[in-house]
Amino acid sequence: MVKGVQIEDDGSVTVQVWLTVSGCPLRETITREVTAAVSALEGVTGVRVELDVMNDEQRQQLQRSLRGDAPAAEIPFAQPGSLTRVYAIASGKGGVGKSSVTVNLAAAMAAQGLSVGVVDADIYGHSIPRMLGVTGRPTQVEKMIMPPSAHGVKVISIGMFVDGNVPVVWRGPMLHRALQQFLADVYWGDLDVLLMDLPPGTGDVAISLAQLVPTAEVLVVTTPQLAAAEVAERAGSIALQTHQRIVGVVENMSWMELPDGSRTEVFGAGGGESVAEALSISLGTSVPLLGQVPLDVRLREGGDIGQPLVLTAPDSPAATALIGVAGRLTAKRRGLAGRSLNLTPVRH
Repeated sequence: MVKGVQIEDDGSVTVQVWLTVSGCPLRETITREVTAAVSALEGVTGVRVELDVMNDEQRQQLQRSLRGDAPAAEIPFAQPGSLTRVYAIASGKGGVGKSSVTVNLAAAMAAQGLSVGVVDADIYGHSIPRMLGVTGRPTQVEKMIMPPSAHGVKVISIGMFVDGNVPVVWRGPMLHRALQQFLADVYWGDLDVLLMDLPPGTGDVAISLAQLVPTAEVLVVTTPQLAAAEVAERAGSIALQTHQRIVGVVENMSWMELPDGSRTEVFGAGGGESVAEALSISLGTSVPLLGQVPLDVRLREGGDIGQPLVLTAPDSPAATALIGVAGRLTAKRRGLAGRSLNLTPVRH
């Protein structure tokens, strides 16, 4: 998108930038950030940013340079050679803090230097943009969508395509198509991790995800409450039908730490452990309890203002637990081990 840079003897710099479309929503952001970046360089006395607009041929070239020759409707994470780890964050019922866990895991992973993306797959109850502090809107380049980002995390949500707080009233086929577009039409780049915040339960979106990205691993979020744990167990058991791997269980709202150092188990105890044990038995494999996240009012406050707790108070008990879960999920680095290399033996 850089058209040219001119540096004068007096230290003034002119940066010319091609916008993808004339009404680019990032026009002011690009101007501001380019000015700030160049102004910080030694010897620069002034910065002027000149904006131009790409023509059709330039936009097509940009798409080719990013996607290569891959078909526009191809989901890169579903391809045999994909090295991106995809985690579907699931819960049996609403109100267990699934989106809060998703947002903080994404921010913690990005803070570790990983390339992270989040798909807000909860079409009806989308909340990820607010909780991550995403204010930008997607930009379309030909048939490709460029996602906005915040805290180093790329994000896409249906909330970016509707006005205000208008509800989304769709049936199954529309949900499937939206999820497919989020995965195929959005340019994610070379991600290390893609997190998908699923709606509660075992409905259309969970089934569509299993069809579109069969290698996605499921992370189950529950609370210690017995009723929530039983529902979460049912949500996790869908992996038996979709043949997906459950990577583990996160227990949220585990307890509240009081000023005197004691703990109050507001929602009971043992829900996360019971879900992990039940899933281990039903799936015939070890499903670990990856972490227990205590109640912290700052976790809720951070979600309301778009500042994840793992960034604002990383030493707090809740943030420490979430950072620990993020570390366990990313401990296994990207590699080709266990993947088909599509090699054919040559007969002599």
